[in-house]
Amino acid sequence: MSAQRVLITGGTGFIGSHLAERLANAGDRVTLLDNLSAGRLDNVAHLVADGRATVVQGDVADRAVLDELVADCDVVFHLAAALGVHYVVDRPVETIQVNVAGTEAVLDAALKHGTKVLVASTSEVYGKGAKLPFSEDDDVVLGATSRSRWCYAASKMLDEFLALGYHTQFGLPVVVFRLFNTVGPRQNGRYGMVIPRFVDAALRGGDLPVHGDGGQSRCFMHVDDAVRAIHALSECPAAVGQVFNIGATTPIAMGALAELVQAKVAAKTGVDTSTIRLVPYAEAYGPGFEDIRERVPCTAKIDALTGWRPTRDLDAILDDVIDAMAEWVGASRPAGVATR
Repeated sequence: MSAQRVLITGGTGFIGSHLAERLANAGDRVTLLDNLSAGRLDNVAHLVADGRATVVQGDVADRAVLDELVADCDVVFHLAAALGVHYVVDRPVETIQVNVAGTEAVLDAALKHGTKVLVASTSEVYGKGAKLPFSEDDDVVLGATSRSRWCYAASKMLDEFLALGYHTQFGLPVVVFRLFNTVGPRQNGRYGMVIPRFVDAALRGGDLPVHGDGGQSRCFMHVDDAVRAIHALSECPAAVGQVFNIGATTPIAMGALAELVQAKVAAKTGVDTSTIRLVPYAEAYGPGFEDIRERVPCTAKIDALTGWRPTRDLDAILDDVIDAMAEWVGASRPAGVATR
């Protein structure tokens, strides 16, 4: 496929920066819009330094900036969103506003300029679904509106309804993808992501905090596999107007994950003083927090359409994360960043 002009919202963040790298390596002209509330300029400093990406510091809800950027691109990857369980629980109003207003602004700008949009969603939209694995057309059960924990899932569902509505009603070329537990270098544990939290604690020789009884399970996908899937969907005309799961399909319980991280860090670094500590959900997130016991995606749909399957297993993921976090150094602001 010929080189394209692409815009990534949330482009200096964990997934956005890896997607930017992949698209730049493919020869695309990459622009990143980010308010830096969670993203880091050093994630993309190498792309900025060699002229393969431009960073615009601004908010996705700023329609004037967004309109100018969308007018000059062929496809938008909309990744900007509220981030982290604590943020969602403590700031439900901002969570809903950031997610819904940002997505609506992107879709409006794209409709004005006839630009294709790929909208990032989340496995959270499956809520309390008990049927495994989760398939794209499954019914959804969320918790009570009195529990702010569910506002993130509800807001991302509304994002999906908006995106698909713009396609159905106005003919806008839209693709929605639901990401399941994506992990890799550059991910920050301060937003609640479990593997970087465990690795950081193990490297410091501290407590690995396992929530609940540790029996809840997740499937972890390497970020390189995730961005490969997103890229494949962007180049597949048949994907337009549809929703796709993107995730690994081999679950592991959180208690077992903590033990695996602990052992790997000890083997790699000699740091073997860490301990595993069970933390009640009420202590971690406040009273009444509800977690999902199991979360496993069905990825047959994206496989059938694009041939995508994850290639990195959990051992490879942990090796990458441990190596990256062990070598991490402080960030510095790269030159050449446009501020608006």
